[in-house]
Amino acid sequence: MLSRFTRLLASALLVASAAAHADISFDVVGVGANQYPIAIAPFQNEVQQTQPVTPVIHDDLARSGLFKVINGGDLSPVPYQPEQVSFPAVTAKGAQTILIGKVTPNGNQVTVRVWLLDAATRSSLISYEETVPVASTRRVAHKIADMILQKVAGISGMFNSRIAYVVKTGKRYELQVADADGYGAQAILVSNQPIMSPKWSPDGGKLAYVSFEKQKPIVYVQDLIGGRRWEAASFKGSNSAPAWSTDGSKLAVTLTRESGSQIFLVPSGGGGGSQRISSSGDINTEPFYAPDGNIIFTSDRGGSPQIYRMSASGGNAERLTFQGGYNASGKLSPDGKTLVFITQTSGFHVAVMDMATRQVQVLTDSNRDDSPTFAPNGRMVLYETQAGGRGALAAVSSDGRVKVRLKAQTGDVRQPAWGPLLK
Repeated sequence: MLSRFTRLLASALLVASAAAHADISFDVVGVGANQYPIAIAPFQNEVQQTQPVTPVIHDDLARSGLFKVINGGDLSPVPYQPEQVSFPAVTAKGAQTILIGKVTPNGNQVTVRVWLLDAATRSSLISYEETVPVASTRRVAHKIADMILQKVAGISGMFNSRIAYVVKTGKRYELQVADADGYGAQAILVSNQPIMSPKWSPDGGKLAYVSFEKQKPIVYVQDLIGGRRWEAASFKGSNSAPAWSTDGSKLAVTLTRESGSQIFLVPSGGGGGSQRISSSGDINTEPFYAPDGNIIFTSDRGGSPQIYRMSASGGNAERLTFQGGYNASGKLSPDGKTLVFITQTSGFHVAVMDMATRQVQVLTDSNRDDSPTFAPNGRMVLYETQAGGRGALAAVSSDGRVKVRLKAQTGDVRQPAWGPLLK
């Protein structure tokens, strides 16, 4: 057990690449109770476009497990405008709402116009239009799915976001970034040395990660827009487990430059000193900045790996987990109400704890789960697991009702990180 904990201290490239890679796709294997029935009709002119709209919205809503998506393509005629909708026909299909729209191309741009209509009141719940470059059509589709999620379920969005993860194929390591649905995977860094612990900056424009390219773990930050890359923590010993401060100005990192494994703060822009904030002489690692600015971390100061909380300025730490002999990789939901972590109970599983009641719920039944990361709205948890003898990604809702598994992949996929909503 402790060897696994010690592995967390060992942190992970260097050829930049803009080449597209095989997309990750997910398959819903469990759904939530009381799914909301929504019909989606094909948009006008959509078949003429290289970038789809309604299939993306359909898959986003279905993957959430909260919606029963009904085909509106067999309505006669297929409605493209609100006045063309036969609401009795929509109701007869068992749908409570219908999404209709049209796609209007204009050179290298496209205008997407949509309406979400209530079948009972015949009123418009959403009326939205946006003009974007053709290459951004999928981004608009994700944004529309987020609008529907907010309007119908009262849940803030998660679809218009990105994920990062590490893929190992043979001796080759890649740090990849993709849309939240796994589409458009890009390898932003490639190396024959390990890469570990990717973490998104609060604005979604940078990634911090650990690379062994210089034969020791060093924390790097990469600007995903400009491409610039720099060392954020390259001290004597091991530099690992980066975590962004809420304002993006600092990184909490784990260093072994002093006694044992300790948590320090360093400037995210590099070139600065370090401030030690953990006081115990034991192993302290896996820092995570909570929404309120405190630090969540893993420590064995109580005799076994457990999750603690302390001020970002240091001082006394409060133990958060008590159930079981191994609890690690803790992260708080964006609203600060739920702690997700890895617990050992006949294997390693994803679990959540209500921060108010301290009640713990184990969400997964697989045996080798790791690296849980919340969606931007805290509704879903993406994590690393095992499938067919190799690392794979899966997701589960924070209440355990919805389960999503990787449907297709190449290589060994690990260390996921879910980024913030895109602007």
